Amino acid sequence: MDISAQMLIFATVVEEGSISAAARSVGQTPSAVSKQIGLLEDQVHYRLLNRSRTGVSPTQEGQEFYEKCREMAEKFKEAEALILNLDGVPRGNLRIVCSVAFGKSQLIPVLPKFMEENPEVQISLDLTDREVDLQSEGFDAAICFAEQRQNPEIVVRRIMKSSRVLCAAPAYLERCGMPTNFAQLAEHNCLRLAGTSKRNSWNNVEPIDGDKFEAQGSFEGNSTDVVFRAALAGIGIARLPCYMTRQKFQSGELVRVMPEHAPPSTDIVVMFAERRNLAPKTRAFVDFLVRHFRDEPEYQMTGS
Repeated sequence: MDISAQMLIFATVVEEGSISAAARSVGQTPSAVSKQIGLLEDQVHYRLLNRSRTGVSPTQEGQEFYEKCREMAEKFKEAEALILNLDGVPRGNLRIVCSVAFGKSQLIPVLPKFMEENPEVQISLDLTDREVDLQSEGFDAAICFAEQRQNPEIVVRRIMKSSRVLCAAPAYLERCGMPTNFAQLAEHNCLRLAGTSKRNSWNNVEPIDGDKFEAQGSFEGNSTDVVFRAALAGIGIARLPCYMTRQKFQSGELVRVMPEHAPPSTDIVVMFAERRNLAPKTRAFVDFLVRHFRDEPEYQMTGS
């Protein structure tokens, strides 16, 4: 293996923080990666890594060397992407980040169809509700609620409209009663999203005096999926997307709270870094999502 390949492996080791993680990333054994790092250190006559039981970190010389290796790795990825995109066929590793609840209930079930249509694309999926920087973290596309968009320079395409409802498990309502107005609702155990999410502000589409408050209670979760499961467990009242609750209403595991109440709906969107020179794999994925969910019925509730 030549020194340029060893430099790419070294950059991966620093970024992954361990030999074993880097080995999985490049498809080699840990012993093979460790050997290449040793040969590289012999070549440059400096120890590049501090090794411990918990992982590795660059030495001072290693950190300076890593900066050069990282630049080379980025150039290599750009060149690789250019070659892969020349014929316009979607191929390569597609890195997707998606909100947890939508990813589990909606995205993963349709991925087999996308992968069947694009057999040369490999999927790497990260489910999280945290704020993501597409460009700095190297994701090709992000799926989230429209209000989670932070960077105005990021391109957004609407996937579908999603209405929200208030709901709780029958056991909670038997224990604490059914609220009939916002004043009563505010006194209940309202399930929150962790942090200062705007989605903890509950209100009507056209709020009147008193029809808006900050959800407060004894439980908060780091994703909508966690809040959903807390509601099923009978911990409190939740405000959730209809695509998560529809089947639970039919089974009786959840009951609508204040069905005349209409929380503002939202758009679920797919975000990507740029429209020009978009990689075929990303373009194919974005078009697939828009086409698939456009043909699905809108996730809205009617009646009670």
